[in-house]
Amino acid sequence: MSEQTFEQMLDESFKTIHTGEVVEGQIIDVKPDEAILNIGAKSDGILTRNEYTNDHSVDLTEVLHVGDKLEVKILKVNDGDGQVVLSYKRLAADRGNKRIEEAYNNKEVLTAKVTQVLSGGLSVVVEEVRVFIPASLVSDTYERDLSKYLGQDIEFVITEYNPHRRRYIGDRKQLLVEKRKEMQRKLFETIHPGDTVEGTVKNITDFGAFIDLGGADGLLHISEMSWGRVENPKKVFKVGEQLRVLIKDIQGTKIALSLKFPEENPWVGAAEKYAAGTIVTGRVARMTDFGAFVELEPGIDALLHVSQIAREHIDKPSDVLKTGQEVTAKIVDFNEDSNKISLSVKQLLIDKERERRAAERANADADVADVDVDAFVNAQRAKEEAEDAE
Repeated sequence: MSEQTFEQMLDESFKTIHTGEVVEGQIIDVKPDEAILNIGAKSDGILTRNEYTNDHSVDLTEVLHVGDKLEVKILKVNDGDGQVVLSYKRLAADRGNKRIEEAYNNKEVLTAKVTQVLSGGLSVVVEEVRVFIPASLVSDTYERDLSKYLGQDIEFVITEYNPHRRRYIGDRKQLLVEKRKEMQRKLFETIHPGDTVEGTVKNITDFGAFIDLGGADGLLHISEMSWGRVENPKKVFKVGEQLRVLIKDIQGTKIALSLKFPEENPWVGAAEKYAAGTIVTGRVARMTDFGAFVELEPGIDALLHVSQIAREHIDKPSDVLKTGQEVTAKIVDFNEDSNKISLSVKQLLIDKERERRAAERANADADVADVDVDAFVNAQRAKEEAEDAE
């Protein structure tokens, strides 16, 4: 039996490797664009940046270090120069495909970081495998701008798995819909008309604002935004603003909200404060063809009818009044049942005219009285002087 040479024994000490095989290697050198691994074979393996990751901006010296152990896939046993070509990303992709297949079959919820915002949706990476989430499946509400998701970790399920075409579709919307249904169920179990709750302004329209109560939206109608008058909701509220609201009514899944808290009702005690005959000063809040509404205080408006603006005839309020102008008038009626107050500048002017005339008559009577007394006194003096002369 012949003895083996050193070279033969050395060759036998190296393991035999095959294309497609997965091996573990130890990093013996790292450069920014490639790493050299000892894989226990006759030749060391080369792992380029392109075969490590799809991110071509990565510096391998920042993620790999000499001495690190790494599982890789053999792409070529000999690249023509006697070198073994390795791949990490393809091994990760193989495992990623299997991971996605398992998640698809088990309807498992996955979590991954958004790596790209595309024109039609989002791209996430699961173990080196790209999953596309269409814009229509990103949220349970329409979102024009998806850029806010870039770099965020999001949850989704795989709804389409086609490894042959490398087509993997994710769905985040159904998770949000299911979560919202559960939140809605819990919300309706706990809220009742008359409750005060916290909400977030979700959307604002000309007729009101929709408030997210955490599971369902409630409508805050423009008529319920204040005890006073609100002309434009968009000038009062902002999307994202936190509000404390009163639940006015619940009909099925529809929730009516209000900011008219009973304890803040300005009409409480108003019957005494604004009794008929009281003289008040307010600001013209708005005008119509039939009169002007005068704000006496926030939440309390009184009607100054066009026929009561002046003693003379006026065609329309805007002929003599302006919005924001201060007006002093007399309260001629207070209807407590309907919370309506009627004002009259005309009556106030008439009253002042009567007072002036009454004052003039009183002064005239006083003058007459003064003249009669003087004449009587003078006559008495003349009489007494005549008697003394005799």
